[in-house]
Formats: sequence, structure tokens, C-alpha cells
Amino acid sequence: MATISLIHARCVYAPPIANRRNCTKQGLICFFSSSSTSNSVLSFSFDRNEGQRYWNLRVRSQVMTTTTEGNSIATTASNLNNDPDHLLVLVHGISGSPSDWTYAEGELKRQLGKNFLVYASASNAYSMTFTGIDESGRRLADEVRQVVKQTRSLKRISFLAHSLGGLFARYAVAVLYSPDTCNSDQHVDTDNSIMESSQRTTNFSNGGMIAGLEPINFITLATPHLGVRGKKQLPFLLGIQFLEKLAAPLAPYFVGRTGAQLFLTDGEPNNPSLLLRMASDCEDEKFLSALGAFRCRVVYANVSYDHMVGWRTSSIRRESELGKPPSKSLDGYRHVVNVQYSPPVLSDGPQFPPEAMKAKETAQNTHDTQNTAEYHEIMEEEMIRGLQQLGWKKVDVSFHTAFWPFFAHNNINVKYEFLHNAGAGVITHVADSIRQQETASVLAGSF
Repeated sequence: MATISLIHARCVYAPPIANRRNCTKQGLICFFSSSSTSNSVLSFSFDRNEGQRYWNLRVRSQVMTTTTEGNSIATTASNLNNDPDHLLVLVHGISGSPSDWTYAEGELKRQLGKNFLVYASASNAYSMTFTGIDESGRRLADEVRQVVKQTRSLKRISFLAHSLGGLFARYAVAVLYSPDTCNSDQHVDTDNSIMESSQRTTNFSNGGMIAGLEPINFITLATPHLGVRGKKQLPFLLGIQFLEKLAAPLAPYFVGRTGAQLFLTDGEPNNPSLLLRMASDCEDEKFLSALGAFRCRVVYANVSYDHMVGWRTSSIRRESELGKPPSKSLDGYRHVVNVQYSPPVLSDGPQFPPEAMKAKETAQNTHDTQNTAEYHEIMEEEMIRGLQQLGWKKVDVSFHTAFWPFFAHNNINVKYEFLHNAGAGVITHVADSIRQQETASVLAGSF
């Protein structure tokens, strides 16, 4: 296995703050069948449309046992009972379920050790993903709160999300975020142990808590951070303009409110779309501050062969920033071809100018190619301007040499091991990145 030093992480540490906001979501009722922290079963019942439909989802959450080398990453004096102190939440994508993480969950448990509680979320399974990014994000936030409440030993939290699940996770962390009420200027660059002045030029890396825990890693795999509107953002449409324009008005009929949000046509013409609001801090939710509270933010993106999510939107890049990806994999991480750190860029954040309002109205009501193109170009640039106020580690993945390269979207998280095992190197890279941050967290806490 490759050494951790190959990860090339440059992320920022923010000290923990004992401040937590308590929020609830009407309609989600959680029952606990066990009070044990070592073996607990959570049952979620969701009441939709005043009792017309009930979803009962059960997921078993248990403390990991170490299967390799007999030890976890670090054991501190406060964790002598070997109870898990780091919650890693796995979030599946559209029409998915916790079973999408079967391989990854097992590997992460094996590689990370018993200090981690690896939890595959269950509150948005299957068609529940069609109810909107905001609704799904709130359900995920409620689910995380209950896991944290049930497992008292937890101190840190990380998220690993696939595809649409990355947008659910971004919304959920904003709901779970509580700001740092103290002065937290002492950010430490975990790669070279020096102050990262560029991180401090923005106001979104000043610490805070997620569900009352110290946020460490926020990692997404093939997530459409910029939506799916625009050329080749939804690759299975082959970049054909007619199909791309036709997909936007049809999407809500197939995937509900989520489809309108992904194509940036949700809401009234004079109001910004949800994904644009999620690239900034709003009055109700601090989307960017919540992301900034994490020590490390990582996006994994398929450079090709992904039929669902384009390279540009999953890597939060402009078309001009893509370039030609390397063809050779990094040592020890098959199909991981490039890792780069994008430092934060100081800006006044995303805007929703009058021309965007006009273009949105046109995009909602007509199929005019020129005007709809203008709308998504404006929105894409504004979302990038918002999200690039934070530093990101960007990892490019290429399955061009895999036996089934066209399964890239599900290879990246090894949805089914027998079919998508080409992504095993990606999961190893994720695990090593998380281990590096965990070691840095323990070291930082000892000073």
C-alpha cells in the first residue's frame, strides 16, 4: 500500500468549540431500540403528506472492530475503552440505498480502525432522493443528530458522499452547523505546519461545530456541485444541445423537485436557485461557513466515462481549467491520476444579477438555445466564485484502462464489488487521506 505522504493534502485545522445548535425537522420520528453505544439499531419513520405514505428504514450502526494490525490509528487517554470517537457518515446518491456502500464501508472499517464509527445513512433511500436537495439534506441532518445522540463517545465528524449525496451532505452540514463564538485564528496547515494566510483571507474558515462535533473531512465522489445544466454536465446526453435543452423541463417529471434544482430552474425567476444559494452564506443557513469549518475538503472527479456527472461540475472547475489529465495512475492508487490543491480565492461571493433573473425566466419558459446557454454560463461562474472562496483538494480519477470504463460513475465508490471493483484504489486513497487527517487531529490536540 502506498504511504500516506502521497496524498499531498494541504488543509486547515480549526480548534473545536463547545457550541451546538439544536434544530428539528417536522415529520421525522426516530426510535431507538437499544441504548448501547457498541451495538445500536436506529429505525427511521418518515411521514409524508400527512400520513399518506410512510417510509420505514432500518440501518444498523455499530462500533467497528479492528481487523488489521490490531490497533486503531490513535488511542488517547480519554478513549481508553476503545469506543469510537470519529463519526464517518457515508451518503449515497440518487435512487440509492445504504447497500451502495457495502464494499467501501467494509474497507474503511478495516483500514481506519476502531476509533471510527462508519455509518451508511438510510434516511434518503430510493425515491426519497427525488423530494429535493433541501428536504433530503434536512432528513440527513436529523439522522446524523440521532446517531450522535446515541453514541456519546463521538468527538469528531467526517462526511463521504457519492454523486447527489454530496449535495445532500452540503445542505445537511449547514443545518448542523454552529458557529465558533471564540477567536479561532490559529489555523494550522497540516501539510507543512505553517499558517496558511490565503485561507485566512476569507471569512469562512473560522471554525465551528457540526452536530456538536469537530468537523474534519468533507469528501465527495462524482458530485454535481455546479448542477447538471450545460454542455456535457450530464454526459449521457452526449453534448447534443437539443437533448440538453429538452432534459431541463422534463427532469422534474422523472426525479421531482431534485431535478429542477439540479437544472437550476427551481423557484421563481427573481429568486436564485438553491445551488447558487448553497455557494454562499444565507440568512437561514450558513452553507459556506459550514463547509469552511471542515479541516479538509476533497472532491474526487471522473475525467471521462462518467455517464451521469461531468468532470467540470464534479471538480468545481471552469472549462478552461480542465486541461489534459495524466494517463498514469499514482503509485498505489490505481486509476487516481492527479491530485492538486486549489487555494481559496478572495471574492465578494456569488451574485444573482438582473440579467440572470431574465435568463432564468427564459430558461424556465422556453427552449431558446442562446438564452438558456447564457443562463447556465452565468450560474456556473457565480457558483464557482462562491465555492472557490474555500480551499479544495481536487483528485482526478480516470478509468480509461478499466475493463468496464463506462461504469465510472459507480466504479468510483465501488457500488457493487463484482462489477465496480476498478474503484478499489480510489477507496484506498480516500482511507489514507482520512487517516492522515486523523493523525494530524490527534497531534494538534496534544499541543
